[in-house]
Parts: sequence; structure tokens; C-alpha cells
Amino acid sequence: MTPLIYERSRPGRRGLAVPRPDLPVPPLPAGLARAEPPRLPEVAEPEVLRHFTELSTRNFGVDTGFYPLGSCTMKYNPRVNERLVSLPGFRDLHPLTEDDAAQGALELEWRLQEILLEVTGLDAVSLQPAAGSQGELTGLLLMRAYFDERGEGEQRRKIVIPDTAHGTNPASVTMAGYELTKVSTDARGNVDVEELRAVVDEHTAGLMLTNPSTLGLFDENIEEIRDVFHAAGALMYYDGANLNAVCGISRPGDMGFDIVHINLHKTFSQPHGGGGPGGGPVVVREQLAPYLPVPVVVRDGAAYRLDYDRPRSIGKVRGRSACSSARTRSCGRGGRRCAR
Repeated sequence: MTPLIYERSRPGRRGLAVPRPDLPVPPLPAGLARAEPPRLPEVAEPEVLRHFTELSTRNFGVDTGFYPLGSCTMKYNPRVNERLVSLPGFRDLHPLTEDDAAQGALELEWRLQEILLEVTGLDAVSLQPAAGSQGELTGLLLMRAYFDERGEGEQRRKIVIPDTAHGTNPASVTMAGYELTKVSTDARGNVDVEELRAVVDEHTAGLMLTNPSTLGLFDENIEEIRDVFHAAGALMYYDGANLNAVCGISRPGDMGFDIVHINLHKTFSQPHGGGGPGGGPVVVREQLAPYLPVPVVVRDGAAYRLDYDRPRSIGKVRGRSACSSARTRSCGRGGRRCAR
């Protein structure tokens, strides 16, 4: 077993000697001064480097093996993907480039949208959310816009979440201003349908469900669950965390879901978090399409453009501008406000 860095410690060893300042140092207030020095390991610099290099070889990753933990990491990010996203045409494209000078990038985005529509079995998509968690919030804001326009916004305040949900689900519910209603799983690990029937009513806005669940189970009652919510006039939201398990086999839209977010880093090996730009596209049924964030990538004949003319949209959920806030307020980009 590799010893801890503290177990390597020997009194008097130093990796760095910090020079004393030439300027006088004022004394700390009595309440902030330490009674004794902090307990830090005393290790020479070469030994520190050897220790952490050795630890790095015990990790699993793109160079050392398959990473076995959690749905966020149950996939493989090929090195070629990193090379592709570093191509100058992607890397150096300015966020304020006009549509006619960004046709290649817009075409790729439009084609990605078409692929995601086919994968999910739904009708419209926004690539704007920056991550799965932001996709969740966006999906719930779409629900709010949908019910507000129907005059049911104040009535439908509850979102149902099973006890197997990802931790971001209840957080997103709270951020969106909804009330959380928990439902249990049954002995087989599926959502307890009888308990579900007891909590779903005219005050329910929707369900947030991961399928397969965090237990790794495809809910065998998914069609019955769909009928319960749709009969109550509520919507079905699909957390796409585990879509990679069924991608190409079954589609959330066919299961009855109305809103889907897709974690591109989980299902399509996009770089994740600190390893690259995030992405959490949201895909919806036709009746929710008018509320998608602006802009949306659309195709006009042989050309592609960003469509800002969507008066029922929930607005922007992600900035794309590097310009100053002063310019943002004034430039307008030909009548369109910058996304910053």
C-alpha cells in the first residue's frame, strides 16, 4: 500500500524555503494568530513529486484504463475528440462572428440538432445549456412558461421526483420555484405506481425521472407512469444522465417524455467540466418548442442562421460574448442583443 504523505514526513525536511520579507509585518490580532504551527508534512521536494506521480499511476483514465465510478465517468473520451475541438476553425471562432461568416460551425450545430432529435424521438432542440444541471433548470423553466401561457402557472406548483433521483434534480426544482414531491421505489426498484397515483393531481406540473435509474434499472412501468401524468395534464421530464445505456435501443420520446436533457459528456464523450466545454442540450415536444431559449440554429434553404425572433422564448440561459458589458448594451448586432 502506498504510504500517506504524512507517513513520509521527517522533522526538518523542506521542499522550499520562503525568503523573509524586507518590509515589516504587522502583528496579527490575537484572535487570528495560531497557538501552534499547522500540522503539515515535512518532505523534500523530490519526494513530494515521486509520491504524487506514484498516486497518479493508480488512477483510471484515458491512458491507464476504464474509469469505473459513476454515470459521469462511465464512458471513454477518445484523444481524437480533444484534437478535433482544438482545430482552429472551432477554437478561434469569435463569439460575435456574423452568421454568414460562421456557416460551417452553424451547419455542424444544425446537424447535431437533427441527430439529437432522432436519438430522443422528439421535435425541437436547444444546444444552449452549458451542462446537464443547467439543462434541468432550462427544462423546468420551459414547463413554467408552458403552464403560465395556459393560465395554470399558479395552480401547478409540484414536481414529482423518485427517491433514486440525482441530487441535482431537487436542487433544480427549488431553483425553478417549484415544490418537491417525493415518491418511493417499490421492491423491484421501479417507481411505486400506486404511491404515484396518490400524489399526482391537478397541482402537479411534472415528473423528473432518470431511466434507467441510478439503480441501473429500466423502469418496467414507464408507460403506466406516462399515462398517470398525461391524464393529469402534467409533463414528463427525462434526466438524460443514463441515456448512454439505451441510446439507439429506446427513445425517451417513445416512452412518453416531453422534455429531455442530454449530458453530452456522458453519452457522446464530449469533454467534461475542467476537461473542456460543457454541454447539456434540451430536446422537447412540439408544444414546448416556442419556449426554447434564443437563439436557435435554423436552416434557410442552403444557409444557416441564428433565430432570435421567438417572442415566447424563456430567453437566454447561457452567455456567448466576450465583449464588454458597455458594448453589450449598445451594439445590438443588427437589432439583436448580445448574449452576454
